[in-house]
Amino acid sequence: MSNTIPRLEMDGLREDLAQYLGPRVKRLGYLGELFKCAGNAPDVILTFMHFTDALKEALPDRLTELGALTVASYMENRYERHQHERLSEKLGFPRSWISEVVLLAPGSTTLLTEVEKAAQIYALKALRTRGLDVDVEFAAMLSILTASEAMAFVMLIGRYVTHAMVVNTLKLKPPVPSIFE
Repeated sequence: MSNTIPRLEMDGLREDLAQYLGPRVKRLGYLGELFKCAGNAPDVILTFMHFTDALKEALPDRLTELGALTVASYMENRYERHQHERLSEKLGFPRSWISEVVLLAPGSTTLLTEVEKAAQIYALKALRTRGLDVDVEFAAMLSILTASEAMAFVMLIGRYVTHAMVVNTLKLKPPVPSIFE
């Protein structure tokens, strides 16, 4: 049995998935390998993308990008890290801020806000402990976010862990270089 997942092109994707991804592919100029692979499970990837969209609506852009970059860096998911470095720049976040986020050292940062520091401290502890023993870190984050934002951030961490598991399992190469290369 082969351990290679078939790579589907746009014309090989189920119609509803191809329509959903169409604007993204047009904007980026390519169909990412993650979607080529995940297209083999169209209901799952569509639900995953709707989940992603809901998370973007639930959180401010800086918190979303902080979470995405933190998990991608921690999980060694260069595929997602490179894309979120670029998205962060497109959203107007300075390279110096992006650089501090991906260092994963919230205690020594000068550019992260208190909210961002608390969120990154929580995310890193949750990743290290699999979400166990994070009472102090979660309480600190919850003290400066709404309950809705705190829950969305926790779910965001899980979303990016899922992405990293797929990318790392399949050994997917980043579709774009890092902004720092």
